Amino acid sequence: MKASKSRIRNTIFVVIIALMIIPQTRTPIQTFIQKGIAMISPSVIKEGKRKALNSYNWQLLDLEGSTISFNKSKDNVVLINFWATWCPPCIAEMPSLHKLYDDYKDKVDFYFVSNEEEEVLNKFLKKNDYDFKVQIPKTKYPEAFDVSSIPRTFLIDKKGNIVIDKTGAANWNSDKVRATIDALLNN
Repeated sequence: MKASKSRIRNTIFVVIIALMIIPQTRTPIQTFIQKGIAMISPSVIKEGKRKALNSYNWQLLDLEGSTISFNKSKDNVVLINFWATWCPPCIAEMPSLHKLYDDYKDKVDFYFVSNEEEEVLNKFLKKNDYDFKVQIPKTKYPEAFDVSSIPRTFLIDKKGNIVIDKTGAANWNSDKVRATIDALLNN
């Protein structure tokens, strides 16, 4: 009896390992796991500990090839998400970011920044029915961002202070994030 339970456990373990090795099944499994992690709302940085942007000097390209100056976002509430289509935590948090975008796109400047090819990004947006604009960096981002892993998301107030700095998947459509954005818009 013990030997058969042990064999069953070992078989399940081998199957899970095999699924994680196969590229076609690895990403969906990792995304599923990350969706569980992404249920957590990001933390707001206390006022005295917030870093301020030292520059808005940053150029990006939209998927139509037009240059966008980040300077246009000075004095606005801004949400910047650095992501990629191949990144399971990025994919996991994207539905919550899209819902937030749908409700705040006229009030908050959103930047969904990726280094991938236009064709790859357009295919991902179409497949997932996302209508937000994606930008590709044309110049180096301001040093306050210091992006070393993705997803990395920043919420910036009208004065250029980083209010939320989150690495990893999160629930961006939470009451906490919405209340924070509402407060920033009213200041």
